[in-house]
Amino acid sequence: QVQLVESGGGLVQAGGSLRLSCAASGRTFSIYAMGWFRQAPGKEREFVAALRWGAGRTYHADSVKGRFTISRDNAKNTVYLQMNSLKPEDTAVYYCAARTSYTSSSYLAGGDVYDYWGQGTQVTVSS
Repeated sequence: QVQLVESGGGLVQAGGSLRLSCAASGRTFSIYAMGWFRQAPGKEREFVAALRWGAGRTYHADSVKGRFTISRDNAKNTVYLQMNSLKPEDTAVYYCAARTSYTSSSYLAGGDVYDYWGQGTQVTVSS
């Protein structure tokens, strides 16, 4: 089992920044990849970014490239999402997720491939 706890959400004005954290515990040695997803009211869950834990390779959705950066701290078993130049359309509940076995990087944008999910943290961007 892997437990995930997100933090760092909040209310920010457009153009501002936030850094989300996702702390993993439990069988963290089994983590192959971690991802960030978001879901706005009335919308489908949307891929934001992913990171392959061992290699450190990262992937970002086109909608956030150049503004958001996923990173990790191995010693703390924590993955981060640095969000800059925030826009009102970034408002959503942000979830982190972990996958514990290999998959092609092309599948990491799909929420169905993740085994564990955090409880989510609200990000609200005011105009």
